[in-house]
Amino acid sequence: MRYVEPHAHMVSRTTDDYRAMALSGCAAVCEPAFWAGFDRCSADGFRDYFRQLTETEPARAARFGLPHFAWLCLNPKESEDLGLAEDVLALIPEFLSRPNVLGIGEIGLNKNSRNELRVLERHVQIAVERDRLILVHTPHLEDKLKGTRLILDVLRAHGVKPGRALVDHVEEHTVRLVLDAGHWGGITLYPESKATPARAIDMVERYAAERLWLNSACDWGHSEPLAVPRAALEMRRRGHSAAAVDALVYGNPVRFLSQVPGFRVAEGADLAP
Repeated sequence: MRYVEPHAHMVSRTTDDYRAMALSGCAAVCEPAFWAGFDRCSADGFRDYFRQLTETEPARAARFGLPHFAWLCLNPKESEDLGLAEDVLALIPEFLSRPNVLGIGEIGLNKNSRNELRVLERHVQIAVERDRLILVHTPHLEDKLKGTRLILDVLRAHGVKPGRALVDHVEEHTVRLVLDAGHWGGITLYPESKATPARAIDMVERYAAERLWLNSACDWGHSEPLAVPRAALEMRRRGHSAAAVDALVYGNPVRFLSQVPGFRVAEGADLAP
């Protein structure tokens, strides 16, 4: 089996996780910018983090034959300090030309506050001006539906081409909104929240799978870096063909991410399964 891990926070994972992913058939790993588990105090901290995403992690992944790609942004959890946000936003353009950078992400909303919305709009503006892909984080639990609607409004108002934005962490009550707007949707697989493999495949079976992908979003919390191949096994258990599984866990992320000229998969992974 081959797959792409399109959303993994590898700065928080051990090198053994890269090895396990490569052994499981991972053909590329993509890492969105993320909250560090604490609020960073200065733009200098973000500059170092962006260097880590564009220099250190690609080198770690390459030891196991894995191409590593990154997204850049200020995470919505750190958007309340507008002064810091402007300083970080000013840094992003100088890193966008790095060869492993896919675009702007994971931007979005956390508590649906005014400041979060303002910073979201600034990120979207940068992406539109530079014609970069967008990866969007939707809020958790009871804020998800309202936040998803607000995010879709922002993308629409800024003229984002629907096929160049992926709205992540969709669940049963938001997936249709995202797909109907023409965007791609990401289903995140977590042991205790977001979606289990069974729930994820339920959504894939209920809705058209052409613009959905699966991801682990593994980080420093309780998460599973091999969540995507585990969900692929659930799909096979239900009787789906190997070709259908390949289209979902490999073909879909490759189609979306190949809009970036520099995106590539591990050597040999593009061969038919």
